[in-house]
Amino acid sequence: MRLLDYSLGIVCFVWTANAAVYTKFEDLPSVSFDYVIVGAGTAGNVLAYRLTEDASASVLVIEAGPSDENVLPAIAPFLAPGLTPNTPYDWNYTTVPRESIDNRSIPYNRGHILGGSSSANYHVHQYGPPDDYDKLAAITGDNGWSWDKIKKYVYKHEKFRKPVQDAGEEKRYIQEDHGTQGIVPVSLPGHHQAVDDLVIAATRELPHDFPYSPDTSGILGLGWAQSTIDNGTRQSSSTTYLRSANSRPNLSVLIETQVLKLLPTSRNGGKPAFRGVLLSNGESTPNYVFAKNEVILSAGSIGTPQLLLLSGIGPKEDLESHGIHTLVDNPSVGHNFSDHIYVPYHFAVRGADTLDDLLRNPALMQAAIGEWMVTQKGPISNGVLNQFGFFRFPSNTSIFDSTPDPATGPNAPHWEMMICNFWLSRVLSIPPTGNFLSLLTVLGAPISRGFVKLSSADPLHKPIIDPQYLTKDYDTAALREAARAMKKFASAKAFSDFIIEPVESSAFDSDETLDDHIRKTVDIVFHAVGTGSMSKDSANWGVVNSKLKVKGTDGLRVVDASVWPFVPSVHTQGPTYLVAERAADIILDEYKSGAWDGLLHLAQNVWSSPDSSPSGSVTLSQLGDL
Repeated sequence: MRLLDYSLGIVCFVWTANAAVYTKFEDLPSVSFDYVIVGAGTAGNVLAYRLTEDASASVLVIEAGPSDENVLPAIAPFLAPGLTPNTPYDWNYTTVPRESIDNRSIPYNRGHILGGSSSANYHVHQYGPPDDYDKLAAITGDNGWSWDKIKKYVYKHEKFRKPVQDAGEEKRYIQEDHGTQGIVPVSLPGHHQAVDDLVIAATRELPHDFPYSPDTSGILGLGWAQSTIDNGTRQSSSTTYLRSANSRPNLSVLIETQVLKLLPTSRNGGKPAFRGVLLSNGESTPNYVFAKNEVILSAGSIGTPQLLLLSGIGPKEDLESHGIHTLVDNPSVGHNFSDHIYVPYHFAVRGADTLDDLLRNPALMQAAIGEWMVTQKGPISNGVLNQFGFFRFPSNTSIFDSTPDPATGPNAPHWEMMICNFWLSRVLSIPPTGNFLSLLTVLGAPISRGFVKLSSADPLHKPIIDPQYLTKDYDTAALREAARAMKKFASAKAFSDFIIEPVESSAFDSDETLDDHIRKTVDIVFHAVGTGSMSKDSANWGVVNSKLKVKGTDGLRVVDASVWPFVPSVHTQGPTYLVAERAADIILDEYKSGAWDGLLHLAQNVWSSPDSSPSGSVTLSQLGDL
């Protein structure tokens, strides 16, 4: 089901997120900046804010999508699903069909808007268990990625909004685990729903299998969702980091402009330096900009590998098949794609306290939006879920007989359960009548790995995305175990007066019928990572080192979710923010130390055709030689 198809543009809500934003290349103050950031998304805007804290450093951020100003579904939390797919605010990618998922091609949502996916996601904000970060530190050989070192960035990043807590009520957050003086507001659900009380009652009834969690940021158990919502409105990297920096004269933001490829500008110690960026806003003549220090790719787990490949950085055989000259032969680029996937289960329920009628009835939706516009309260002020939980399978579960436990550690989850007070599925259409509870089982530690490859040397052609979901038996078996655990939760006495019956009851007839349901209904949580993986400098795999520099290059770094070599155990927005915060410190420390002079590298620029224009334009005939 496509949620909220009619939510785009049905009302006007004035929301000024950013002021100094350029839409025309010729309006830029220069074609040369200290840093050029490709992608004004979750990570890119963190870098824009942190790097421009140094008033002497000039920064250009390039975003392919439009502004997020006055885009209602990018502001009103419950309307977020209306942003994707098949809108101007989505890259509108699709995966290739796979037999393992019933030969389906699945839309792959990615934010094509200022703020990137932080403007288009479903707001969930967590950091994950320490195990995730300690494993990252072990893989990279850099203790700076360990939880003990990285947790300081939680306080630097987060502005937690403490809720009013009723006396005797279960604790809903752990104060010392949150920052209150940071940049991005994070809050608990502001609109109470009747099912919320039943869910908490079920945790009391089933404390062993479904313990209550006082804080869902990184602790096992079931509790209240934390979201990037404040006063009933979305808080993205655009409305927070970028908005906070938009009065700085050393920051330029260019939107509605797509980067076509990176330009090799010199060689340093035998390595090609990539400090040039070729870009286009649809005009016949592309333009270019240069970075004095470095280019930073923050284009995400699909966009970043595509740009690396287009620029001659990647598997030589693949590049040559598209007629692209290989500058850095790196087989890891675009590979190791990992993601969370979920399977929806629906339950018919008594009463009209679900949100199903709101989704079916445009008049009810219009009224709810009207209430939200006046008060920023009501169902539109929430995201799509109030509660969720993270759980482990028992260590003697049979699925571990043939597959080692893939979780990052003993305190990391194997699966997640999301609880939605309405029918949620992009595969199964909502029935015309009735009220429903959706319980979504999410694979927390998948072992299937896919890839992103070029479909063409044309940068405007969408890449091939093959996540290879469910190509490993463990992933299907884990989702099967999660489904049975979810069914036990739904059978709690707390729900006896609420749940009538499961809609997909026949799916549980046998392992075979359950596996068939999983194949036919599995969908994506859109947490892609791995295509720009971090590894040790000495490792014969990986795209970037622990300082996020692209291996085999100079002047080029990747800072986005793609650098995670495995998918974090939780929703990836929070971990991506932490990566970006540490990356900013790494970059600033390097240039403050005078490790090398970017201006010298620019002076060595070998991309100096006499036909190139000083205004930053390049002819299409030159493009073929770059």
